[in-house]
Amino acid sequence: MATVVRIVEESSTVMGEVFDRNRAAEELRLREFDASVKIQAWFRGARVRAYIKYLNKCATIVQKLWRAFLGRRLYREIMATQVMIMRMNFYNALATKIQKIWRGYYTRKYIHNYYSRKQYLEGLMVKNSIVRKELSEYAEQKAVEREQAEQEAGQMKLKEEASKKHYLISTDVVPGIYNSPFKPYPDEMEFILRSVQPRPPEGPKPKRDNRSGIIIPQTPPLPLTEPLPPIGAKIQGPFRTPAEVQKQRYKKLQPTLRVQTSFLSVEEAREAMKAKEWVMRVNDNIFEPFTRRSVPYDPLLHTTSKFGHLSYGTQYFREEDHQQHITDKRFRGVVSPIPVFEKLNDTYSKGTETVAGNPV
Repeated sequence: MATVVRIVEESSTVMGEVFDRNRAAEELRLREFDASVKIQAWFRGARVRAYIKYLNKCATIVQKLWRAFLGRRLYREIMATQVMIMRMNFYNALATKIQKIWRGYYTRKYIHNYYSRKQYLEGLMVKNSIVRKELSEYAEQKAVEREQAEQEAGQMKLKEEASKKHYLISTDVVPGIYNSPFKPYPDEMEFILRSVQPRPPEGPKPKRDNRSGIIIPQTPPLPLTEPLPPIGAKIQGPFRTPAEVQKQRYKKLQPTLRVQTSFLSVEEAREAMKAKEWVMRVNDNIFEPFTRRSVPYDPLLHTTSKFGHLSYGTQYFREEDHQQHITDKRFRGVVSPIPVFEKLNDTYSKGTETVAGNPV
């Protein structure tokens, strides 16, 4: 009984303590809940971040391996291209060198032959020396003729002046100004005045109208009752000497360049060159390539064509249809003559004139 009484007395304090503990527990429960939520959030965040980091690391490794594979494949392609370009450049350089050597040999042998060119230049030098000599003689002749013409013009001018001053000639009574009595002999002008005739007086001056100033025409002369006698057919004046005319008439022929040069000079020179080459060559075997020996060698076009040697460096070749040809003979070119050199010293006499003659 005493225990019950004691419990009843202490129940008030017990209930208050229970309420306090329940309130404290409730407060602690909320704090613990918040703490557990924070712990779970941190843990889950750490776990997700670790997983994402792992995924990024795996993606980086995959990308690294894939990019390395692509890089190695691209490098192999670039290296293959560069090797091919280097080989092509190397082969092109070798082909260019071979073509250079072959074209140089072909050009020196068949197009610009040194010895034939030397012979041509020697002949040209001889011809030039002859032409230069004839031109120099022609220039000297022209200079002499020009000097004679100038002297004749001076003499004519001097005579004309003398005819104008003919009144200054000396007479038996009064000596002229060119025949001074104080000199031992007269001047040269005195002799020229004696050799020319005085200038005829000028005709009547034309009449002019006093008001208008227009020249009044003269009345025509009366016709002659009898015509004048005909002039003789004999040509008057100086003539060339018979010896000069005979020399001009029977002079030797001067053949032109067309006559001096053989019509088949080009073919003869080519045949002589081929014969010389045949004698001096070392090997008589036909050229065979070192590769593709089964394929026959295609001969050159200038050795198989009926038209002869074609110009080197053409971009296409003419097709030949022999059935359409009018004749089997090839065309031949003739060097045109030089008319200036052919007309040199080719003159003939026509009265008192010297006329250029036709070329031979």
